[in-house]
Amino acid sequence: MKLGDLLFLRAALALLTAAAIPASAQPYPSKPVKLVVSSAAGGSPDLQARIYTRRMTQLHGYIWVIENLPGAGANIAPERVAKAPPDGYTLLMASAGPLYFNPTLYTKLPYDIQRDFEPITQVSNVPNILAVHPSVPLRSVKELIAYARANPGKLRFGSPGSGSSQHLSGELFKKMTGVDMQHVPYKSVAQMTTELVSGQFELSFNNAPLVLPFIKAGRLRALAVTTKTRLALAPDVPTLDESGLSGYEVGGGSGVLAPKGTPAAILKKLETDLRGVLNSAEVREQYAANGLIAVGSGSAEFAAYMKSEIARWAPLIRATGATVD
Repeated sequence: MKLGDLLFLRAALALLTAAAIPASAQPYPSKPVKLVVSSAAGGSPDLQARIYTRRMTQLHGYIWVIENLPGAGANIAPERVAKAPPDGYTLLMASAGPLYFNPTLYTKLPYDIQRDFEPITQVSNVPNILAVHPSVPLRSVKELIAYARANPGKLRFGSPGSGSSQHLSGELFKKMTGVDMQHVPYKSVAQMTTELVSGQFELSFNNAPLVLPFIKAGRLRALAVTTKTRLALAPDVPTLDESGLSGYEVGGGSGVLAPKGTPAAILKKLETDLRGVLNSAEVREQYAANGLIAVGSGSAEFAAYMKSEIARWAPLIRATGATVD
């Protein structure tokens, strides 16, 4: 039997033993914890969740059930968790959409991300990479800005839809540089990535894990990353902040939240255990190997970050006219 299977079996037996104890006397967790993920299996939030839940099982004995609920702009998962019992046994793994963008993109939502949830920890930053097709004769952000200013409206940047992090990365770039580029929205990130690689448009600000393989293969050329720090997998690619756009940053990533009213002791345990795992060398290395940056912030810090990001993006979203409903 593999070590991981043995650890899982031991944790499961411990939870079965605890089931015989009255609920009021049982330590948390005394049964499996459902983690509702706002993306499909194989998506970035799902990948992140499977890395840290595996480590949580090994170190702290949690048994996790991951439920993927994508769709409706990533709003199905938070709606479901907002209505779940606040007992610590149903948690939300949310992407940047519901955390930072959707409160402005949607005029009506069946939940309020700040009112209906208890933030536990920001799990990650997910960098975007500004990449161009090799047929585009631009090799730096400086050259890109100069070309775009000399050829207004000629360059096109793709995204998987209005209000996505890829779209808003491009809009922030336009705002900070004063250039005019056309936004080309697609129905999915997979379609958009395929079209960029085939040269159907010039550039994108796409999620690092999706474009790094094409960059390494020479099928795309990286000009910059959108986070304040460089990527371990692409250390030679500068940040946009380093490239002359002081203060440019996109990479809100994902976070874990619980329904409002979850007992403070359970929230504290989850925060402590999750932060320990996310700040461990093993998990940070696994995240870095997938083009991600592990964060593991405290609950108060995460709550403040959510509030500031919602406020930061709201004016830009309104200025673009991006709406979903």
